[in-house]
Amino acid sequence: MNKAGERLWNGLVRENPTLVLMLGMCPTLAVTTSAMNGLGMGLTTMVVLALSNLMISLLRKAIPSRVRIPAFIVIIASFVTVVQLLLEGYLPSLNKALGVYIPLIVVNCIILGRAESYAYTNPPIPSLFDGIGMGLGFTFSLTCIGAVRELLGMGEVFGYRVMPESYVPIGIFVLAPGAFFVLAGLTALQNYIKIRGERKGRDMSRFQSGCGQDCMSCGLSGCSSRMEKAAKASGAKASEAKAGNDRATVAGGSRPGRVERAVMAAGGKANEIPDIQFVNGTKEGKK
Repeated sequence: MNKAGERLWNGLVRENPTLVLMLGMCPTLAVTTSAMNGLGMGLTTMVVLALSNLMISLLRKAIPSRVRIPAFIVIIASFVTVVQLLLEGYLPSLNKALGVYIPLIVVNCIILGRAESYAYTNPPIPSLFDGIGMGLGFTFSLTCIGAVRELLGMGEVFGYRVMPESYVPIGIFVLAPGAFFVLAGLTALQNYIKIRGERKGRDMSRFQSGCGQDCMSCGLSGCSSRMEKAAKASGAKASEAKAGNDRATVAGGSRPGRVERAVMAAGGKANEIPDIQFVNGTKEGKK
């Protein structure tokens, strides 16, 4: 899979910000009373995320490390302002429905997290696709949650009647508790699919669903186990890359360090190591 496709897959499935990483819970639980609200919030966040990732990656060598977080916030806030003005001008009803959660995109942990962990250390094009992938994953999750809540709470999806007229809406699903119920159900469904696939012997490593540990008392043991699994999975590639680097170093004519040269010159005996210097590319003993 190419780099762009890998970034899209990573955001949509492997590290879905809502169902896997559990980030951005505030807008996820607050604005998903309908599928349209979820779709609008997701797309708005995706635009800001993609553009801010691209800009931060382009400026990564000019932003000092000590002030990178304030710089990230200024860049993100600029794009959020532009998007909010566009929504006010062209989609006022959606802007009113999302309300204060549009300005709060500035401090959304998904955007700041991707800026810090990926965009600040990677080239522009992969960073752009990373933002698009994470944004699509966020949009997909919010739309699914909104659609389920709207279906069960009002019998509609995107404003169109789906349930029969005899259906009695379950009002709690359009209230705050309904968001928790639906999010828990979708996360459980994802975990069920992964566990069932593993029992059938399928490779489900490309589908992440958290480590299952208690974060309060694990002492990073859960995260460490996930990192160890990832390291084992990529061990072969790392070994090949190291071997390639070693060959390139030898081909480039690099010399051993001073101590190694002295040991080789003394036949490997530490008590016979002479004091050797290189003067104008030639070896001379120190006088």
